[in-house]
Amino acid sequence: MGSESSRVKRGEQSRISQWLRGLRKPAAEDPGRQRESLLLATASAGLPIAPAAHPAGYRCSCERIGCPTPARHPLSFAWQTQSTTDRAQIERWARNQPSANFITATGMVHDVLDVPLEAGRAALERLLAAGIEVGPVAESGAGDEGGHGRMLFFTATRGTPEDEDEWWPCELDCHPETMDEHPGLRWHCRGSYVLVPPAALPGELTVDWVRGPEHPLPDPLTLLEILTDACAQHLAEADHDAHAVAWPLSR
Repeated sequence: MGSESSRVKRGEQSRISQWLRGLRKPAAEDPGRQRESLLLATASAGLPIAPAAHPAGYRCSCERIGCPTPARHPLSFAWQTQSTTDRAQIERWARNQPSANFITATGMVHDVLDVPLEAGRAALERLLAAGIEVGPVAESGAGDEGGHGRMLFFTATRGTPEDEDEWWPCELDCHPETMDEHPGLRWHCRGSYVLVPPAALPGELTVDWVRGPEHPLPDPLTLLEILTDACAQHLAEADHDAHAVAWPLSR
């Protein structure tokens, strides 16, 4: 009888132990919380952000017919002044606009060197192998069957030169006349922006970190030579039209 009672007791203890272990299992992280954490980490690294459009099926949430950059543009025309690293404001945006993507305004704290995805992957491998400091890196549109994916290398900004004529305005960074020198490369600086992870694009594509925002921002010139070489090789191997590579429809 005593033996039977002991077996029942041990069985009950086993069930209780299993139940307690189940309680201790980490719950799957809420996607909304995970998104908010990533956005706050970006802001904590000093990168100012602002809300952007998001996919609505294969269209853009802005509902503009023929939107040229669906889910890739800011919600407000005042995005440059609206961009912030303020934690409370970002929390409000993230919670009140749960589907919104976010952009970061370049040319204030950081710039972004934006290259074709395949060229970027090859360049990143070479940079790391050479021991060159690489900062945050994101992939945009990986898996796009049209080959329009991009890799974004976040760098320190070139700053504000005393002589205004020394500015290389962002809209001229990838002008067709410069294609021989910088094939396929965009240099986002003052007056530009890029999406920051996590972001969703039409066709179930995404923008994701390869190297997170915790990495220090490098001098862009330390990356430029290898990035331009990789772009040139990509252009030659893919036999693309130079202007098409340089001027993709998506950021």
